[in-house]
Amino acid sequence: MIETKTLNCGIRLITEEIPHVKSVSLGVWVRAGAVRESERRSGISHFTEHMLFKGTDKRTAKQIAEDVDRIGGQINAFTGKEATCYYLKTLSANFAKGAEILSDMLLFSRFDKEEMDKERRVICEEIKMIEDSPEDDIHDLISEQVFHGSALAKSIIGVPSTLTGIKSATIRAYMKRFYTTDNIVLAVAGGFDAAETEYELEKLFSGLPAGLESAFPDCNAYAPRYRSKVKDTEQSHICMGVKGVALEDRRYYSLTMLNNIMGGSMSARLFQNIREQKGLAYSVYSSTSSFTNDGMFSIYAGVGHDKVRETVKAIADELKKLKKEGVCRDEADAAKEQMKSHYIFGQENVNGRMFSIGKNYLLLNKIFTPDEVLAKIDGVTLDGLHEAAELITDYSGYSGAVIGRKRQNWNRLL
Repeated sequence: MIETKTLNCGIRLITEEIPHVKSVSLGVWVRAGAVRESERRSGISHFTEHMLFKGTDKRTAKQIAEDVDRIGGQINAFTGKEATCYYLKTLSANFAKGAEILSDMLLFSRFDKEEMDKERRVICEEIKMIEDSPEDDIHDLISEQVFHGSALAKSIIGVPSTLTGIKSATIRAYMKRFYTTDNIVLAVAGGFDAAETEYELEKLFSGLPAGLESAFPDCNAYAPRYRSKVKDTEQSHICMGVKGVALEDRRYYSLTMLNNIMGGSMSARLFQNIREQKGLAYSVYSSTSSFTNDGMFSIYAGVGHDKVRETVKAIADELKKLKKEGVCRDEADAAKEQMKSHYIFGQENVNGRMFSIGKNYLLLNKIFTPDEVLAKIDGVTLDGLHEAAELITDYSGYSGAVIGRKRQNWNRLL
């Protein structure tokens, strides 16, 4: 059963009790990510996330790790475009101890200069790692093209030049502005005592400052853009993207299902045509990204340097086929079963439950029960899939990015 309430300190709490499990997941969701950052402070959300693990007034970074291990816990965090999440999974009996560790990190991190300098170097190495992984790099490039002019185009990790200007006082000011009671949701899923959990969280997180929740920026006016990046790679990496739908758009489930049909599985059209029939790529898939006010649909393929044009044409042919022939009943039924199983599999662990309820409550201030989600999936019609197809079948509307050994002319490719 999912329940929500606002604690006396002003923080929203969402819980889902799963009586038969003996573990619990606690997530601290902060409505702050890359979209909140200025150009001068690009990467500060991600830097802040790293620094919260680097020592508090009473724990060193090593002691944080040791204390989590001592209770048999698992702790981690991630930063996205619109949110940052710190989470800890542990045995139900150790919930209070785990919650205290997370609260200590959020309220009493030291941001020691020496630790910040070390972590800045670590993040610079992380940036190099992404640049050395063309499949990761190209997804950043296509996001920049599709969301150009919007806050969603901003890099999550930042760049070395902006990281250099982030000091202890910079992070403290950033947290004072965004790590506030109105911008935070505490999400708990698993086996726990409701009254005890509420008491502990109220006690531990009451030190967070009050603040006003601010709106996310609206979507940008879209026009196709192209980027070709020359790099000495073994393959050419192609990514094409076009505007998709926001999280609450009525076409959300239809487009998600269409994505599954086009490039979300081994039986998907792009996989069968480009890999199995034509042998052009080992990795080829499509994906959707949905945010509060905007979204993107993209197609990726890693191919031989001499196969770029042939692959782009094959992708175009699949989009034309979708526009002309639509989706048949069998494809739709198979995609529904795949979507339902993927969702249910993700709900069969306490972290999956916590991620689902926490994100929706933070960004949308709404709750979606598993039965409601499954009903939404079952409710997708062929007409709905046809409407979603209209978003992605206009080949001329796609932005594009290529990473490879030679510069590509997108006008010629198109």
